[in-house]
Amino acid sequence: MPRPLSEICPMLNLPTRLLHGPGPSPVAPSVLEAIALPCIGHMDPQFMRVMNEIRAMMQQVFQTENEMTLACSGTGSAGGEMLMDNLVEPGDTCLIGVNGVFGGRLAEKARRAGGSVQTIETDWGKAFDQDVVIQRIEETKPDMVALVHAETSTGALQPFDRLAESVHRYGGLLVMDCVTSLSGLPVKIDEWQIDAAYSGTQKCLSCPPGLSPVTLSDRAMNKVNNRQTPVNSWYLDLNLVGNYWSGSRAYHHTAPVNMNFALHEALRLVLEEGLEARFERHERVHRQLKQALLERGFSYASDPEHSLPMLNLVQFPKSVTDEAGARRRLLDEFNLEIGGGLGKLAGKCWRIGLMGHGAREENVAAILQAIDAVI
Repeated sequence: MPRPLSEICPMLNLPTRLLHGPGPSPVAPSVLEAIALPCIGHMDPQFMRVMNEIRAMMQQVFQTENEMTLACSGTGSAGGEMLMDNLVEPGDTCLIGVNGVFGGRLAEKARRAGGSVQTIETDWGKAFDQDVVIQRIEETKPDMVALVHAETSTGALQPFDRLAESVHRYGGLLVMDCVTSLSGLPVKIDEWQIDAAYSGTQKCLSCPPGLSPVTLSDRAMNKVNNRQTPVNSWYLDLNLVGNYWSGSRAYHHTAPVNMNFALHEALRLVLEEGLEARFERHERVHRQLKQALLERGFSYASDPEHSLPMLNLVQFPKSVTDEAGARRRLLDEFNLEIGGGLGKLAGKCWRIGLMGHGAREENVAAILQAIDAVI
């Protein structure tokens, strides 16, 4: 007789990893406790209360009063697709900044939504000069401008504070990918007049992957509510999802209840610490790691004037002849996960994350101890 499946597939027993790649990041114990709470129905009044509290906390972290602020059921990529599918109609002119992998993905999502996409590009690892972006806006008068605030593939930090006036002058919308930056760097949605933004739970929020915080201004929702064509995706249609998160509370889909429990706790921890204190902690441990890596022969590959504190893009010393093998040893021998280069930077760089719960002095010490042993 065949062996029982329970013997072939026993209950999972996995190692505890030090997650210091580009994400996911280390998860606080209380967030893991929250995700293990008893499941309740997605239309339960108690879950509606949880959703309201999540929205209120996300508004604080996004630094916005946008009513349409919700947790999209899906990873950050789903949040990006939600914005492109809802805000782009066939023929809309879209100006997309591409300085890494995720800018390229934004451009592809806009194309698939029917947009007439034009890109503005710069070297990977560099941020766009806002004057150059504004000049392109003046030339193209786009319906949408979208850039990545924190480019996870390159470690570049993109300034946004001067773009909205030019975008809005021509009736366009300004969209931000803040997957890696939210709660690790200031994301000032209202002050910078960002019309729509999306993030992910698995970076600086230090929550397991599975939800995408999304926020849209009244200007953006006016576009959604007055579309001439249906939204491509039924699942991501904000006219439908929005009624589940607010308004009539109409059933749309079965929300990932326990993932929302985890996000609730992750947001609570962010606000308990305080945004400014959290930003300072990320910057402080970044400086500690950077100094130590430079002393060990590493060099930074991202723009020194516009680099991320939570994602360190580094070129490894020449003594490292098998970078993939070195990273595998870090994982196998020290349970330390760090990321390799992505796209054009594959095989050339490492991406070392210090995000959320993992942005601590003791984590820096563990990273350095493992690297010293391997290289």
